[in-house]
Amino acid sequence: MAVSVKAGGSLLPSPAEMSVSDEIIWSANTGRTASGRMLGDAVAEKRTVALRWGVLTAAELGLIRGKLTAGFCTVTVTVDGESFSMSCYRGTLTAAVLGTFGGVTYYSDVRVNLIQQ
Repeated sequence: MAVSVKAGGSLLPSPAEMSVSDEIIWSANTGRTASGRMLGDAVAEKRTVALRWGVLTAAELGLIRGKLTAGFCTVTVTVDGESFSMSCYRGTLTAAVLGTFGGVTYYSDVRVNLIQQ
């Protein structure tokens, strides 16, 4: 499976794993009645894209940090030739430091969620 993610006009490093969750957003008055029956209106469907990378260099992690900044951005996700774009914000970006070897710092288990606006 070929996966690519583009943000801010740049192709990000290819993720090792990706999952997409389709979430239903309900109206503010949604809830259960005294009889237990659910009432409410589905007002939108939104996606959350969870990305994980294996080992990245500091430069690759810097690109991800630079393109997935605070606020909203547009990302395009392509899986096996099928693409979708969404305006989103990112969750917490985490990375474990492996160490510096030959003057290059490496990170592992880099993760971030992209949540549709």
